[in-house]
Amino acid sequence: MQASHPIVKDLVLIGGGHSHAIALRMFGMKPLLGVRITLITEASDTPYSGMLPGHVAGFYSREECHIDLRRLAQFAQAQLYIDQAIGLDLENKQVICAQRPPVAFDIVSLDIGSTPATISVPGATEYAIAAKPISQLLAQWDQFVENVKQNPQQPIRIGVVGGGAGGVELTLSLQSHLQRILAQHSSHLEIHLFHRDTELMPSYNRWVRYRLQHILQQRKVQLHLQETVSEVQLHKVICESGLKVECDRIFWVTQASAPKWLRESGLATDADGFVQVNDNLQSISHPNVFAAGDVATMVDHPRPKAGVFAVRQGKPLFENLQRSLLEKPLKPYKPQKQYLSLIGTGNSKAIAARGSFGFGPSQLLWRWKDWIDRRFMERFSNLPEMKQGDRNQNNSLLISSPNPSPLTPRPSTLMRCAGCGSKVGSTVLARVLQRIEQPLVNHQDILIGLDAPDDAAVVQVPANLAMVHTIDYFRALINDPYLFGQISANHCLSDIFAMGAVPQSALAIATLPYALETKVAETLFQLLSGAVKVLAEANTPLVGGHTTEGAELAFGLSCNGLVHPDKLLRKSGMQPSQVIILTKALGTGTLFAAQMRQKAKGKWIDSAIASMLLSNAAAATCFLEHGATACTDITGFGLLGHLIEMVQASGVAVELQLSAIPVLDGAIATTQQGIFSSLHSENLRVSRYISHLNQVETHPCYPLLFDPQTSGGLLATLPHHKANDCLAALQKLGYCDCRIIGEVKQKSLAIETAATQTKPIFIHF
Repeated sequence: MQASHPIVKDLVLIGGGHSHAIALRMFGMKPLLGVRITLITEASDTPYSGMLPGHVAGFYSREECHIDLRRLAQFAQAQLYIDQAIGLDLENKQVICAQRPPVAFDIVSLDIGSTPATISVPGATEYAIAAKPISQLLAQWDQFVENVKQNPQQPIRIGVVGGGAGGVELTLSLQSHLQRILAQHSSHLEIHLFHRDTELMPSYNRWVRYRLQHILQQRKVQLHLQETVSEVQLHKVICESGLKVECDRIFWVTQASAPKWLRESGLATDADGFVQVNDNLQSISHPNVFAAGDVATMVDHPRPKAGVFAVRQGKPLFENLQRSLLEKPLKPYKPQKQYLSLIGTGNSKAIAARGSFGFGPSQLLWRWKDWIDRRFMERFSNLPEMKQGDRNQNNSLLISSPNPSPLTPRPSTLMRCAGCGSKVGSTVLARVLQRIEQPLVNHQDILIGLDAPDDAAVVQVPANLAMVHTIDYFRALINDPYLFGQISANHCLSDIFAMGAVPQSALAIATLPYALETKVAETLFQLLSGAVKVLAEANTPLVGGHTTEGAELAFGLSCNGLVHPDKLLRKSGMQPSQVIILTKALGTGTLFAAQMRQKAKGKWIDSAIASMLLSNAAAATCFLEHGATACTDITGFGLLGHLIEMVQASGVAVELQLSAIPVLDGAIATTQQGIFSSLHSENLRVSRYISHLNQVETHPCYPLLFDPQTSGGLLATLPHHKANDCLAALQKLGYCDCRIIGEVKQKSLAIETAATQTKPIFIHF
């Protein structure tokens, strides 16, 4: 999170819909300096609605029809918060989230799509698969497809409730895909489409309605028109007429609705709960709130809930968000009245519809639709490389606002002092610390802490216990200060856990990007909230710290812990015949280096973050319970760098199984592209300790032995006969990647022909 210009305003985008994706790309091309953009979204990728039927039909992979929001946010220099927005505090200008502290905004924009209308039909919520959220629909569909592939001879009965365009296109797509899988067993497939009206797709012209109804009948889809579903049971659809149909899977594709919290927050909404906006895509009740896509209703120009309008609104939304931030007049946008629909029929053909016009189905139309969709997605998969000079340096809140507010920094304030003049102000600290919620636990050994701050914290060391000290501090590797605070705290506490100690207290040190006081306070609040969350889970109070301002976010902790001297786990405790266990997969260094270059997939970073958020506390306890005699945590020096420290301190040799070492998804791919952490070349120097280097250095996993890890796993040795029980216990504790990766050997037992005095590491692969 770099901030060469002071942060003046916060723009928060809720939802990763089409309009926001386009706006983010445009902010990346034309950034507004002094604005901090934050995207809050439930997942790190977002589906493109135009390609979803094709994905269900089996024509596109998941990756081909999803926009990678991590890469897009990185391109736009935006913060990315993976969470669900559940409310708006419009008075205090905060977004309320499900799993994190409130997020402050000056301007907020909504593009969260829609959900199926409230399912009041008994049993539908429990037994039907809703079309939205799309991520859940696709997850269940992909699992269903895998089950069908495993048992192609088993009869399949599918029900689709809803005969609008979405329901019809879904029906044709899933039928086509399943028939290809079933092949000679396609007669086992039975599909039912339920619709309460006399005709399908009521919003389309007569020709299109009849044409698609004919296609469905021709493909032997059983149509149940004028049938209102009154109840859904396990594997059964029941209608008001008394009709009962057995179905193995039931898909619910009904009229769209909006989340209840939009109306509950006080925003002006229409009868269905969608945010009412004017021609500027601005809320008619709150001028600092914008909305686009399905979640918005244009009061003067109401349009159907269709992806084409969300795409068209992307550019005017970007322009008006920029203008609002710059306090310039907004530009009205008038959507087209008619639009072209290309409706896939699931068999590489499509029907074209616009107003009263209709044509198809045709393979040429499908090719046209495919070209349009792929060209749209290419805008996000092939983001341009933007050099600093390419970005418009003059587009800044500091100089562009025609009516500078009292909050706008004057040019003289851009000169930043050093020394103690660079500290964060005491009023900011006081406000943030009042908001931080530390557990109300009476720690008798904390004599002076944040509850009654003094010049220094004072802790008491109980008799017969030794105190363990450690400190870590580094720049942010992720554009979410709340998650970064958690990852940093896990990383910093790991030294305590690796030595068999119990953490007692922690001091924080933070560098915060230059900003207005309110913006500094917001960053610090998010950062410390994350750190305190992890510290609280370790029953470790934060007792003080130091803050300063700088060009980019950085954070660390000085931690102390307590342990009986006889129970210390040291690097020097390795013993021959013991096994070596690693608790986490390797690869964070190369993956985040790749992310900086826009070369990492969002799902790779998701997996790396999940690993870094996993505390080593339970693993350390587990190792102690299973007789571990040596332990260390794998961090900046990489696996081999920390292992050689243990080997030399213990006076032993080791054999490693390269194929057994766990690796994060994507890490091999990025190293094969030649992407390494800046510390990798220094770490590579310990390769001189490998006894047969020329035999292993071409292995795909070899570079990861030197990859610096952030919040990496523990590396421990324990007796061979306890290894399997320890692994099973670690798995139950959530360390899914834990592995036995090698064995400790005596130096006197030469491995192969190596001189183990100088090359004590032998690697099998």
